[in-house]
Amino acid sequence: MAENPQLFGNGMPVPFYGEMFVLTRDGVEFHVDKIPSAPGGHVKTKGTIYLSNIRMVFVASKPVGNFFAFDMPLLYVHGEKFNQPIFHCNNISGFVEPVVPENQNRALYSTHTFKILFKEGGCGTFVPLFLNLIASVRRYNQFEAQSAANVAPRVDPLQAVQTPVDDMMRHAYVDPNDPTKIFLQQPAPESQLRRRNYHGPADNAY
Repeated sequence: MAENPQLFGNGMPVPFYGEMFVLTRDGVEFHVDKIPSAPGGHVKTKGTIYLSNIRMVFVASKPVGNFFAFDMPLLYVHGEKFNQPIFHCNNISGFVEPVVPENQNRALYSTHTFKILFKEGGCGTFVPLFLNLIASVRRYNQFEAQSAANVAPRVDPLQAVQTPVDDMMRHAYVDPNDPTKIFLQQPAPESQLRRRNYHGPADNAY
């Protein structure tokens, strides 16, 4: 993960080179733990999820302390599960490993637990696309999800950019009860900024 990734003024994440956004979903509730900048280290807030071929990014409607967004590389997510409780709303839960800067000690960073709750409408579009995409990313990159041993993946999260997602998007099932919006063409923000890595600044694409 990477807390507070770079965003455009409209809340859209600043993309990486080669990144392709698949969908966006408003009105979700997001829970995540072990956030140093949040009160008590735990965040529970509403906002928007962006899903791409590289990562999933939650952008909060309102900041919680200094927390306003959370970036989860798909290659660092594991233990994901779709839950359908009887008395509560459908949700996706899982774990995500931290993106550790090269000059810092992995032992200083903990695995995060996250949950995405679908409180406003169905999830019949979002959930299959998310599960299919993350499985495809792992297959294409020959990466197996980490076990509960809490060992960080030794892979570059941007390797996921190689995963072909065009066909998956064209054949995605659209649930009329799910307000998820699929990107039939890539958003074109005014700025053409792109990112090359998780810890460097954005630079111009041209």
